[in-house]
Amino acid sequence: MGHNIIPILPYQDCPKAIDWLETAFGFERQMVVPGATDAEVAHAQLKFGNALIMVHSLKNANDPEKKLSTPSEAGGVVTTTTYVVVPGDEIEAHFETAKAAGAEITQTLEAQEYGGHVYVAQDPDGHIWAFGSYDPFAPPPDNES
Repeated sequence: MGHNIIPILPYQDCPKAIDWLETAFGFERQMVVPGATDAEVAHAQLKFGNALIMVHSLKNANDPEKKLSTPSEAGGVVTTTTYVVVPGDEIEAHFETAKAAGAEITQTLEAQEYGGHVYVAQDPDGHIWAFGSYDPFAPPPDNES
């Protein structure tokens, strides 16, 4: 079975955002459908391991009744965070790569009481990302009594 929930994120400069997401967070292009101009992306799919997100250029920027915007366009208001599972032996390097690429780190890498390590960062358009080694789908470790 494929993915059941796939986040879709708008970007003001989607081609630039795709490049940034690859460099800072390690996403890989699966498909990119160009928009009406070279500065637009109608639809793109980016993979991270077995996860997938979709991104697109923000449309109707001048439409006063639009319902979709980027956090940076909405005064920094963010209503959701995307959590991405990173293998435990790669989380520290992932954190360092994101910092080096200019991600705004809003929570540094730290251990969680429920397991694993996590950090939180914002991308240039203000979307919030949490990256962690905790995998909620993994079986719990065996408890030795």
